[in-house]
Amino acid sequence: MPPAKKQAPAALTALALALSLVLFTSNNTANATPVGAGGYLDSLPGPGPTGCGSIGSNARTFVTPNAPAGGVPTNDWWSSLLWKRNDCAGSDNLAAHPLSLKATTTGLGVDYPTTPTITGSATTTGEYHFEHSTDFTIGVDGLSSTAMVDGWSDWTVTASWANAGRSLKTTIGHGLPFVYAQATGGNAVLSFQSAPAIWSNTGKTLGVTINGHDYALFAPTGATWMTAGATISSTLAGRGYFSIAVLPTTAQSSNTERTSLLNAFAPHAYSFITGTNVSWAFNESTSRLTTTYNFTTQAREGSATGTVTALYPHQWKYLAGGAPLGNTYISPRGPMRVLTNITSFQTSMVYRGVLPELPAVGMTGADLTTLNNELNAAGSGDPLAGFGNDTYWTGKGLGRAARLAEIADLVGNTAVRDRMLSAIKARLTDWFTATPGKTARVFGYNSSWGTLIGYPASFGSDQELNDHHFHYGYFIAAAATLAKYDPVWASPGQYGGMVDVLIRDANNYDRNDRRFTFLRDFDIFAGHDWASGHANFFAGNNQESSSEGMNFDSALIQFGQATGNKTIRDAGIYQYVTQAAAIAEYWHDNTGANFPAAFPHNTVGMVWGNGGAYATWFSAEPEMIHGINMLPITGGSLYLGYNPGYINSNLQEMRTVKPSAPTVWRDIIWEFQALSQPDAALQAWRTTGYTPEEGESRAHTFHWLRNLSSLGQVDTGVTANTPLYAVFTKNGARTYVASNRGTTPLTVTFSTGTSLTVQPGQTATTGAITWQGGSAPGTPPPTDPPPGGGGSSTFFVNTSALSTTAGASGSSAAISSAGGANWDGTPHNPLTYTACGFTGTYDPAKTTQFSLGVDAGTGVGAGVQARISYAPTGSTYTRSETYNYFATDPVTGWETYSQAAGQRSASGTPQSMGNGCVRLEVWNAIGDAATSLRVNDGQSKVVIPFAPA
Repeated sequence: MPPAKKQAPAALTALALALSLVLFTSNNTANATPVGAGGYLDSLPGPGPTGCGSIGSNARTFVTPNAPAGGVPTNDWWSSLLWKRNDCAGSDNLAAHPLSLKATTTGLGVDYPTTPTITGSATTTGEYHFEHSTDFTIGVDGLSSTAMVDGWSDWTVTASWANAGRSLKTTIGHGLPFVYAQATGGNAVLSFQSAPAIWSNTGKTLGVTINGHDYALFAPTGATWMTAGATISSTLAGRGYFSIAVLPTTAQSSNTERTSLLNAFAPHAYSFITGTNVSWAFNESTSRLTTTYNFTTQAREGSATGTVTALYPHQWKYLAGGAPLGNTYISPRGPMRVLTNITSFQTSMVYRGVLPELPAVGMTGADLTTLNNELNAAGSGDPLAGFGNDTYWTGKGLGRAARLAEIADLVGNTAVRDRMLSAIKARLTDWFTATPGKTARVFGYNSSWGTLIGYPASFGSDQELNDHHFHYGYFIAAAATLAKYDPVWASPGQYGGMVDVLIRDANNYDRNDRRFTFLRDFDIFAGHDWASGHANFFAGNNQESSSEGMNFDSALIQFGQATGNKTIRDAGIYQYVTQAAAIAEYWHDNTGANFPAAFPHNTVGMVWGNGGAYATWFSAEPEMIHGINMLPITGGSLYLGYNPGYINSNLQEMRTVKPSAPTVWRDIIWEFQALSQPDAALQAWRTTGYTPEEGESRAHTFHWLRNLSSLGQVDTGVTANTPLYAVFTKNGARTYVASNRGTTPLTVTFSTGTSLTVQPGQTATTGAITWQGGSAPGTPPPTDPPPGGGGSSTFFVNTSALSTTAGASGSSAAISSAGGANWDGTPHNPLTYTACGFTGTYDPAKTTQFSLGVDAGTGVGAGVQARISYAPTGSTYTRSETYNYFATDPVTGWETYSQAAGQRSASGTPQSMGNGCVRLEVWNAIGDAATSLRVNDGQSKVVIPFAPA
């Protein structure tokens, strides 16, 4: 099962009581926005985001006019402030780190959680949370209003309250010990849980302690703080600004130490942060990523421009150009270290490469026979059969097919390779083709939210905008595989443009593209993705399947490399390298320094904004708690092998919870184990029966285990000057691997001085093992079924596409009911079948003919209708022919619907075709009964009036 992002039952109850949910419903008048040969609908054909008030149809319901234009951010640490679902006036808890914050109607609650709540034991599921418990609330005297979002930048947000002439704005962010505030219409008021202890008072600056946490309060020059029990206030001398900082002190700190830190922070208290910005640069020759984190500030008084920030472990461990101070904050991610008086900082990280697939160095003799037997078994039927039709399960099926295609190509099994590529191409083409009225296997765009949603959706990808990077990563990875063999299909003018749109929705790399928010799912400062779109949980946002996030990142690297788009490639490298470091720290804690000391596990299935959980949304099985952060295993999974010792302790942890051998997801666990102990994992595969995980195949698992048995472990000490590479070490001997997705020979130089020449389309090795395999890119290989052409103008309706070869196992496809409406002449939920790559001359002496097997069973009053369209060059359908609908009878049995029903309408002029496309759409025009279409046995076919070239 996949990682389901669902509200807990208690939260659902609260949601039902608190909200008036608004559903963004289907729009049957949606038009198609063309993108190359494909496109998406310009409105949603199904459910969209839901939440408080009118937010479902207006994403800016709780956003002020000051905020940036374009799509609104979602999937962030502060998303519940904008996307209100539980609290329609404030927010859920905002885990900014080191501060925890919560918006209410009276202002901003502030806390510095330092003591975790821990549940569970070493042999059970369990969690740790640094729970929010407000130390004090920042407000304005007499202020009470709904909290709004006034603006945002890469890792900060400004909250705003205003009513009755009073207003408050607060800027907060990841890594910020400061809250920067502006107040008008009344005194600034801090309401504490109880009277705080005051240990420093210089008039405009106050040092206080509450609940063991030390804060410094900075008012403008000329102002003072007034204390009255649990309330501290200031007129701000009429200047309207102030800031508050939590200090990196401990319970053992003396007043002298507290005062020293207050004085160190004071020069930056009036240097208000007004913006944050990330940029990255990848040096291909050194395989090193440099990431720059910039701060923009405004001096409210004085001339200081620098600020104070606290870095997460994945940042301070890779800090370039200097070391942070020794002061640290406690956080759910481990110790955060302090940098002062900076306007930017940089990290420098090594990129260690990804591969399209492991090289087939171990595939000889009996093992090659075993692999081919497994490949042939996997390729004996429809590769996508048995997978759901929604975006997640479609993606899983595409991912499985892509792995099989890559492996089959490496060992020369072209029949299986071509069957997989054909299935991938047909399914992606279908999803990437949008027509008015289409509601399945289609993407729709919502301009208010700035998002692209695929339908059917799943796991809240529509109403909660969950998991887009998980779902779409599989589509992009499959497209990257297909791009090698069919670069024309992957070009921007064909279907590569739609791949790019999916990338931009999940993690837009282009700040100038206002259709989509910048890096939606990727938390820039935290260094990893978030899965929930709205983050309306007491624990902040969450993500369990970090590995599916890495699948997205690896897919960008490979698609960008295959299509020559270095911007996409380098965006993938930035996310991949950064997230790999974050996973090692926050999901795996592989140095044992970040989880609370009393937490009894060395890994978590899920990271929360304020903690972590040895659990998943969908299962308490230890194999799944561990495995959800491993799958899918691909050539982009090698980051899991950077620390072989941790792999062993991770698996030992699993055995502590469940002493018996794995009983589910065995293949996923073996593949992870093989990055440390390949021989043991291979032996387990050879001797143990098992059921493959849904997105896996026996062929891929055997290929992975057998080849790692030959290659050994990932060698992290060597880099290369190409993105598609890896290095392995076994018994002290290195094997160097590189892949060439280009059309000319590629010479790769490794940091040890070793060189390797890789032929076009191939993967090669040198060092301990010398091998080269794979096929040249360029011309699409023969497919089964072919993409069109093939010397015939007759196309059979097979399971998912038109083909010049009839299928061998007949089946039926369900045609949705017309629902009692009249759709005569307008496709409604059509079945769509396409063939591309046809070249032929139009014959005016002929007409389009078709013969379709249809049946309504015992249903009464249905009318099946067909439209056949032609795209002469494969980019735009310029000719469409719609035929009169065929009234089916209420007797079970196949009837024949043909062109004899008569042509209802036609548009465009027939033209000869050069690498063109033919498309058949079938739907019910009338009635309220569902019907069926015969497919995959030659009974249904289309004959086009063209002489093939």
